[in-house]
Amino acid sequence: MCGFVALLSKEGPISPDVLAGATRALHHRGPDAQRYWLRGDGRVGLGHARLSIIDLSTGDQPLTNEDESLRVVVNGELYDFQRIRRELEERGHRFRTRSDSEIVLHLYEEYGPQCLHHLRGEFALVLWDERNRLLFVARDRFGIKPLFYARHGDTLYFASEAKALFAAGVPARWDHESVFQFHHLLNPLQDRTLFEGIHQVPPGHYGLATEGQFQLLKYWDFDYPTEETQAAPQETETYVERFRTALDEAIRLRLHADVPVGMYLSGGLDSCAVLGLAQRQCGKPIHAFTLGFDRPEYDESSIAEEMAKKAGARFTPIPVRQEDLADHFADAVWHGESFLINANSVAKFMLSRAVRKAGYKVVLTGEGSDEVLAGYPHFRRDMLLHDKRGQDPAAIERALEELRAANQVSRGTLLPDANNPENASISRVLGFVPSFLASFSNIATHSRGLFSQRFATHFAGRDAYRLFLGGLDVRGQLTGRAPVNQSLYLWSKCGLPNYVLSLLGDRMEMANSIEGRLPFLDHPLVELARTFPISQKIRGTTEKYVLREAARPVLTDAVYRRQKHPFMAPPSTLSQGSRFYELVQDSLRGPAFRALPFYEPQKVLALLDRLPGMDLPTRNALDPILLAALSACVLQQRFGLQSQIS
Repeated sequence: MCGFVALLSKEGPISPDVLAGATRALHHRGPDAQRYWLRGDGRVGLGHARLSIIDLSTGDQPLTNEDESLRVVVNGELYDFQRIRRELEERGHRFRTRSDSEIVLHLYEEYGPQCLHHLRGEFALVLWDERNRLLFVARDRFGIKPLFYARHGDTLYFASEAKALFAAGVPARWDHESVFQFHHLLNPLQDRTLFEGIHQVPPGHYGLATEGQFQLLKYWDFDYPTEETQAAPQETETYVERFRTALDEAIRLRLHADVPVGMYLSGGLDSCAVLGLAQRQCGKPIHAFTLGFDRPEYDESSIAEEMAKKAGARFTPIPVRQEDLADHFADAVWHGESFLINANSVAKFMLSRAVRKAGYKVVLTGEGSDEVLAGYPHFRRDMLLHDKRGQDPAAIERALEELRAANQVSRGTLLPDANNPENASISRVLGFVPSFLASFSNIATHSRGLFSQRFATHFAGRDAYRLFLGGLDVRGQLTGRAPVNQSLYLWSKCGLPNYVLSLLGDRMEMANSIEGRLPFLDHPLVELARTFPISQKIRGTTEKYVLREAARPVLTDAVYRRQKHPFMAPPSTLSQGSRFYELVQDSLRGPAFRALPFYEPQKVLALLDRLPGMDLPTRNALDPILLAALSACVLQQRFGLQSQIS
């Protein structure tokens, strides 16, 4: 895992100081070595900050092929590279290093941009093709590794983080439309960021840049089967065995490293399954690290410790207090370059820091399972309401009655309001409203109540959900698919890359020079799971059914029987008088907040004044909105963001 910068100038030469400064801005991603290369005329530059995992002695980048007509910088890990290397050597290719990244150069020589179909892993890369005067850029299938770009003046910029683009001279300005979209989707649109002029290469895409143009093309998508083409059901044992075999292979490949490999462990099914299966492949105990919160209703450390004991792993708890979340909130936002909606990102930042101090650079994680196997409660609700094929009707009715009863107890806060007018355009396009989008629209209603008059007027009539769906291949990827698979697809274009893999993954890990490896997002495993019927993902009220059965021999009984509990840190609103609560109150009453162009300070002050008198569920429901506003303060201060709205 590393960080990189690439610049392509149309006219003047690139300053070596600019390239070096932008690379230094990514030191946290690659503290082991920093190198850069400039073309003879100074119009192409590549910079790389290295975190050495494979080939500790000869793998510094940029890497070059035999005749130096190709140069590449890579961020990520490429699995099964030894087999690919042997095949390339049999064709006459000569390697200079033992690095996994070097296969990119030789695969590109063979296949050009289609080399991406031969890569397995999490990666972002930039390759300069001297013969064709072409810059080739690409991002992995799911968006595990970040890749940003901007055009400023006559130069095209690429980098692993936006802060490196700012360091290279790209102006730091708010993107008002993305801020508006965030408040409706809790994410910007998939190719946007919160910063004006700075875009993301979408997951599963590559780009071709010349001196005059830049073109993005898709090379992979989920391609869920239509209900008409869904294969005939097989015996459950067949699905379980196929899934276990694929997951075992994904874990085996990710255990290979020239440094020790640890594990992030929660009390959830996903990480416990990975630990149990991984430990069976290891000759010595895996070191598992678990967050422990000071609020028992959010703490899973006892369940994780029991799991580590069963697996024969070494267990280390990492305690996190409310005060710690307050102290590290600003640093987590700076590294994440986005709004936080829960302090779970801060907790992951602290976990990664502790793991790095313990001497580890690489960890296995359980992220991605919920997106592949419909693990979140909102997917289960979508199945109960819209996707009952292969399910027991009596069990479905019992589950729906439980949902209705729980919703009455929670005074309507559990189930989203599908009749919200915001949802009309979603229903027209899809024929139903995915539960997570309905929930987002409810949150958006509260957020809009805090907008400044100018900001609200500027975006009056804007349909955030129409814009979201309009940027997707609805007919090619959604039409005719089972509703749960449609919800899975939409979440994987929204919450997965911009939240789960970023704010809970790469950005908090790489802030402390930690490489996270995700077996559940091994693309052969995903391509297998996408063909499974919904009843193998959700059975009644049991989510991730096929994983639960595949991993049952290595799980504790508590983990096997436990339903999904999304990883959440205690809200800032939970304990009045705590340092975290006071941070929110003081910051949103201060001058930095008043300088933001999106919110009306008096409306926010009124909300802050009402908070102490609210019941706990209502306060906690407002926590994402308050933390987003607090994040905006941090970003504006840390990056000196400018703002202009007509």
